[in-house]
Parts: sequence; C-alpha cells; structure tokens
Amino acid sequence: MASTISPEALKGLLEGRSPFALIDVREAGEYNSSHIPGASPIARRQLEFLMPHAVPFPGTPVVLCDDDGRRAQLAAATVERMGYRDASVLDGGVNRWVTDGFPTEWGTNVPSKDFGEKVEVVHHVPEMEAKELADRMRRGEKFVILDTRTPEEFRRFCIPGGRNVPGGELALRITDIARSLDADTTIIVNCAGRTRSIIGTRVLQRMGLPNVYGLKNGTAGWTLAGHQLETGADRVQLPTPSPEAVAAAEAYAARVAVEDGVRYLDIRALQDAIERRDRETVYCIDVRTLEEYAAGHIPGFRWFPGGQAVQRSDEVAVVKNCPIVFSCDGTARATVIASWYRQMAFAEVYAVDGGTAAWVASGRSLETGMPDERPVGYDEARGKVRVISPPELHASPPSVVIFVDTSQDFARGHVPGARWAPRGWLEFWIGDLVPSKTAAVAVTCNDGRSSVLAGATLKDLGYQHVSVVDGGMAAWQKAGLPVEKGLSGVMAPPADVVLFGPDRNFADMQNYLRWEEALGRKYGPAGR
Repeated sequence: MASTISPEALKGLLEGRSPFALIDVREAGEYNSSHIPGASPIARRQLEFLMPHAVPFPGTPVVLCDDDGRRAQLAAATVERMGYRDASVLDGGVNRWVTDGFPTEWGTNVPSKDFGEKVEVVHHVPEMEAKELADRMRRGEKFVILDTRTPEEFRRFCIPGGRNVPGGELALRITDIARSLDADTTIIVNCAGRTRSIIGTRVLQRMGLPNVYGLKNGTAGWTLAGHQLETGADRVQLPTPSPEAVAAAEAYAARVAVEDGVRYLDIRALQDAIERRDRETVYCIDVRTLEEYAAGHIPGFRWFPGGQAVQRSDEVAVVKNCPIVFSCDGTARATVIASWYRQMAFAEVYAVDGGTAAWVASGRSLETGMPDERPVGYDEARGKVRVISPPELHASPPSVVIFVDTSQDFARGHVPGARWAPRGWLEFWIGDLVPSKTAAVAVTCNDGRSSVLAGATLKDLGYQHVSVVDGGMAAWQKAGLPVEKGLSGVMAPPADVVLFGPDRNFADMQNYLRWEEALGRKYGPAGR
C-alpha cells in the first residue's frame, strides 16, 4: 500500500529542485474547478493510457491526489501494478491541503495560459477585436486568417475563411504564406480563446512581419460578438516549405536560441540522454506534424505537436525539474518550441541539432508509425472478461449495461438503457447500480479499451457475469444498432468534463475569458 505525504511535505517538494510528479487523478471538470498549483491532471481512468508517457521512468517519485484521498489510494495501487516504485498519496487530498491554509487555483493548463498573458502584456502583442475583423470582412479588405489550433479543432469550427496553420508550424510556413500575399495584407492569428493566438502572433511579431494581429479571444470572442462560426472546413493542408522558408525559419531559430538560452544536443549527446532514461526522466518530444512523425521519428521520441506543447506544458512536463529534449527534421521547429520553454523558466531544455536528418546521417534508423495505444495491462484484463460483439449484446441484453467513459461521451451516444458509471468512480458507484454480484453486467465505452479494464475491475470485485462489448460504441454504431443520446441513466449532475468552444454557454465563455485575461494583470505596470 502506498505511503501518504502531508500537505507541508508536498509544499516542500513543490518548492524544491528534485524530480517528482504531482498528479491529480480527478476528472477534468473537478480539476478545472480547483486544484493545487503545480499539479498535472491525469484522471484515474486514464492512468494506464497516459502514465508511460507522462512519467517514463518508473523510479520517479509520484504524488497522487484527489479531493479526499479515496480515489488517489486506488490510483496508487494502479501505478504500483504498472511498475512505479515510489508512489504516495496526499493525506486528505485537496480538502486537507485547503484546510491547512495552502492555495488552490482553477482552470486548465494554467501555467501556459498565465505565460501567454505575460507574453501579451510584456511584449505588447497587437490584437484585433472580433468587431473590427467583421467590419474588415464587410469592407472587403485584404487579410488572411491563420488558425493555430489542431486540424481536428479547426475542422470542427473556425472563423469563416480561415486556414489552419498549427502554432508549431508558423515560423516554418509563414515565409511562403506571406510571399503569396500583397504587401498591404493584414495577417490575423486566432485560436479558440487567447493563448495560442498570442503565442503565434508573438512569433510573427518577433520575426519582423508587419500588419500582424492576434484575434482577441479567438473563436469565443467571435461567437460572443454575435457572429457565426464555419463548420467542417478542410483548409488544413501544409505543403512542403520552400528552401527560402526553411532558411528564414532556421535563421529565426538560431537567433532565439541565443536570446533565450536554448542548448543543442548533437547525436552522440542525444544517444547519451536516451540511455539515461533507464535511470531518470528525460522527456523526448517530436514537435512535427502527425504525418511526419509517423513517416519516421527518432526511437523513443513521443509525438506532441509544437503548438500544443506550448499550450499544454503541464501535460508535457509532468515530472518537474528534469531535462526536456525537442526534435524536428532540422532545428527550426524544435528550437522555437524549446525557446518558449526557456521563457517559461524550464531549466534543462534542449533541441536536437539537425533533428531526424542528423540522426539518419549518423547511420541510425528511424522508427515509423504510431506507438501502440493499448493501455498497460490491456491483454491481461481482456483475458479476464467475456468479450461479445455488438449484435450479441443487442440480441440478448443483460440486466445492466454500463458506460465507463465521460458523461459527455455518454451523452453523445450510448446503448439504449445504459447507465453511466465512470471508470474513475466505478468501485464507489457499482454497488448502487448492480447490488447483486451474480447479475449479468455488460460494459461499454467509446472504443472498447476502457471497458476492458473496467470489466476486469468488476471481476476483481467479485462480479461473476461480466461481458465487454468489443470495439465499444464505435463498433456498435458501425453495426447500425440503435443509439440513445443525452444524460438519461446518470445518477447525479455530472461535473467531470470541461466544455470548450460552442459547447460552452455564453456566460461560461465570458467568465473564462475574463479569468484568462486577468492572469496578465500582474505583469502590467499596476501589478509590478
């Protein structure tokens, strides 16, 4: 059984220089409402999926917390089964942390968002209101809108006419984009809210481009101003950059490396760093596009696109006080992302000198494809449960069907009559949902992975007749079977998810944007 750590001792760790991870195992909505500054969110239901990337060295000290310690104790048992040797639980959880007088904060990816607001204030990053952009559209002025979010986000909704250039790609692609524009064309950078548009605009500002603005409050600000978003856009193609674009990006990268203190690893030093991962945490992050990563990456490197790595630094660097190595195909993209991390006060940040090209030139081979996405323990768990096809479940439904992913996933579509029983709370809820351990229970989720793990948990709890739907709701819907939507079958109002974009109501959007903008006030003249 994992040991406990007091709030006072945890405070000491957070103020120290030793590598360790503080992981909040509650759901995203709970974490967003209030969490310990410095905690990274990995919901208990995601531990088997995310821990190998989040904490790659199993000897790293890991502190797990929740609201009162109950789920954290179960989470500690999970990570110990996964091979982590130094797991502890915050005594009394966030509740005791607060009772003992220590601070909390609310929000998601707060370190990156705080940093983005600092960048805007300190560097006077220019921005444009949604109203002004709409007026320019009506007047037919020359402008181009560059959306720095992920392709998936962009396809879901975007500013009408925008094109997708993920934030980590801007420095590499902007020369070719600008060359195709008239000299008096305005460049407008946007995201869903504030951070990624500020960061992207600052890159272009720092590269010396004129007529560049960030769209204030992004797509949220556009919606709040009464304008409609475009949905289903597919302007996400990123052509191969020209030699001139690469040269401009490499020159910019060389400058920011000097100005921000980015250090480089040659291939021999990189090999040493990779070998150190057997005895300490060293993050190795490839910041290119998904397609480039899959086509060939340095073995041991995880894919995390550059723009998202800046936006979600607390999810990239879960272990504190350890080295972070970024790679791309050359040096431009890796250096730019490393420079942001240096500005965020990360001490040991490196870029691979020459990236994958240098790795290949040294006679070494690249890995291709994406890593296995099966959670740790999946095969063992699958062997414990009876796996059935969607038609089998439909033809002979058991007395209880449960769905173990988020309430939002449940609302988007579940087996008719199913009950929501989130995997992170399963041990605490299942007794009310299924009092008899001889009752037949079928477990579903989005894709069949979490349900396998949940089914194994039910078997361990003594439930005798547990089946798991192969392929989850994706397979169920592919088979053309009936789907129920909404929150029927939910025991209590869910507080597990954080809504983004148009899923938020206007009041929530306004409150969020006010909170985010307020983060920067301490960096202005009145806050110093």
